[in-house]
Amino acid sequence: MHGTVISLILVFTVIVMAMSVSAGLIWLERRLLAVLQDRRGPNRVGPFGLLQVLADMIKILSKEDWIPPFADTAVFVLAPAAILIPVLMSFAVITFAPGIVVADLNIGLLFFLAMSSLTVYGIVLAGWASDSKYSLLGSMRAAAQMLSYEVFMGLSLTGVIMLAGSFDLREIVESQEEMWYVVPQLAGLMVFLAAGIAETRRLPFDLPEAEGELVAGFHSEYSGMKFALFFVEEYLGITLISVLIVVLFFGGWLGPLLPPLAWLALKTLFFICLFILLRATFPRPRYDQLMSFGWKVMLPLALLNLVITGGILLAAS
Repeated sequence: MHGTVISLILVFTVIVMAMSVSAGLIWLERRLLAVLQDRRGPNRVGPFGLLQVLADMIKILSKEDWIPPFADTAVFVLAPAAILIPVLMSFAVITFAPGIVVADLNIGLLFFLAMSSLTVYGIVLAGWASDSKYSLLGSMRAAAQMLSYEVFMGLSLTGVIMLAGSFDLREIVESQEEMWYVVPQLAGLMVFLAAGIAETRRLPFDLPEAEGELVAGFHSEYSGMKFALFFVEEYLGITLISVLIVVLFFGGWLGPLLPPLAWLALKTLFFICLFILLRATFPRPRYDQLMSFGWKVMLPLALLNLVITGGILLAAS
């Protein structure tokens, strides 16, 4: 009974923290983009514009909840939840600090990869159920992009798994006490970062939502609460990929002086800021360039990293 209560408290805490971080990221992104573009950014609503997030939420939730007349209503309504739930489930296997994890699975990394694969179903369903050519084309782009880059994401993690000898995220962090895996797995980190940007559909890899070509892609027909769920999922995805980069390549919660949770939060914040800076720095490539980059650059690099890691481990044994 006592263990069940603690587990429920952990689940509630993780969900609240994830939702709070995604809300805070809206403000952080707008402020950072303003700094990079030499303008003020949100600064009218509350101190430092902090209440702008609340104003945006009130605005988006008060909009008309419209469903296209020829849409498949049931699928159209369920699709946003089908995208959001796998991302939230992925947080369950993240070990934030010693003893702070919802589900300490010995296959945590496999669970994350499985959940990331499920996200694409919600996007395809949203595009198909909207009965719009822009939504359908956006969902097809998203499906091809996400399925392709999942291959490279999985291959980029194989080197880490070989070094740690485990799929357990807690054991992977503990195995980095002497050296973070960013040193022997720099190529793996580069591939994982690129795949993470593609999986979250962020600039410069936001082809499924390219406004100039597809209006807003697979969520063109959504409004109100359902559109807000797509928005939340995007920021949760950024947070999830940033936490995983820290856990897999930068020693997770390991660090001197500060508490473990503080180290994890600081390292994660750095990579979240990197995601935002990439949006303000790189132009969007053409779709064929994106796919070509994946199969002609990412795949050979991931395979080369795998072969070198295996060779070094064999030589060492």
